[in-house]
Amino acid sequence: MRSLLNDYRKHKYLYLMIFPVLLYYAVLHYVPMYGALIAFKDYRVAQGFLDSPWVGFKHFQSFFDSYYFGRLLKNTLLLNVYQLLFAFPAPILFALLINEIGGRFFKRLVQTVTYLPHFISLIIICGMITQFVARDGVIMDLLVWFGMDRTALLAYPEYFRTVYIVSDIWQTVGWSSIIYLAAITGINPELYEAAKIDGANRWKQTLNITLPGIAPIIIILFILKIGHMLDIGFEKIILLYNPNTYVTADVINTFVYRKGLGASFEFSYATAVGLFQSAVNFVLLVVANQISRKLSENSLW
Repeated sequence: MRSLLNDYRKHKYLYLMIFPVLLYYAVLHYVPMYGALIAFKDYRVAQGFLDSPWVGFKHFQSFFDSYYFGRLLKNTLLLNVYQLLFAFPAPILFALLINEIGGRFFKRLVQTVTYLPHFISLIIICGMITQFVARDGVIMDLLVWFGMDRTALLAYPEYFRTVYIVSDIWQTVGWSSIIYLAAITGINPELYEAAKIDGANRWKQTLNITLPGIAPIIIILFILKIGHMLDIGFEKIILLYNPNTYVTADVINTFVYRKGLGASFEFSYATAVGLFQSAVNFVLLVVANQISRKLSENSLW
C-alpha cells in the first residue's frame, strides 16, 4: 500500500487521466452486472430486482429444452465459423497486397475507397445490400449474367449466410487492415534488404519476413475472435433478415432481442440466454488463450 501511495505521488497526473476511463467501465460495465441476477428470478418490474421470486435455473432449462436452442446455436456458430474462415483472413491478405503497391497515389486511393463502408451508417449499408441483392439489383444482374436464375437473394434462407459474410468482408476489410499495415511498417527494413541479397523474391519475403513479423498481431486478434464465437452483431441481422430466413438467420442475439424487448418482454428469460452466451464466450476465450500460450509465445495474459 505504501508503494502504491508513493507511486501515486510521483505520477498523480497520470492517475487523474486514467480516472475517467475507470469510472466509465465501473458505471457502464461493472455496475450493470448486478442486473444479471434476474436470470435466476421471475423478474417483475413492480417488485424490482430484490423482491422478485427466485426460480434458480428455470429459465436456463427452458432455453435448453426449447425448439430454438439447437437452431440458434447452429446459426450463431456457423456464421462465426464462416467469418473466421473468410472474413478474418481477408484484411490480412488485403494488407499484404496493399503493402506491395508501389505508387503512393494509387495506394492511398485504394485505401480510401475500402475504408468508406466502415464510416457509412449500418442502416444505409443494409439498405444498399438489400437493393443490391434484390430481384432487379445490380448483383442479381451480375449473377444472371453468369447463368443464375433471377430471384431476390434475401428471400431465401440458403442465401442469407453468403450475403451476410460477403457483405461483411466488403464492409470491414479496409478498416480492419489498418492494424496489419501498422504491424508491417514496424518490421525492420534491413530484413528485406538481407533477403534481397540472398536472392529471395517478393513471395518468399512475404512468407519468411512479413507474415512472421505480423504473426503476434494475428494470433491476438484470432484469440479475441474465438472469444466471440457465440456473439455476433445482431443489428445487421435484424436489418437484413425476415420470417422467411429465420431458419438460417436467427441467432442468439436476435432471439434475446425479441424475447427481452419484443412483444413478450420476458426479461428474465432473455437475461438467462444472454448470460449463457457470455459464459460460453468466456470459456472459449480462456481455452484459446491457454492453447496459444502453449503453442506459441503470444497470449492475452
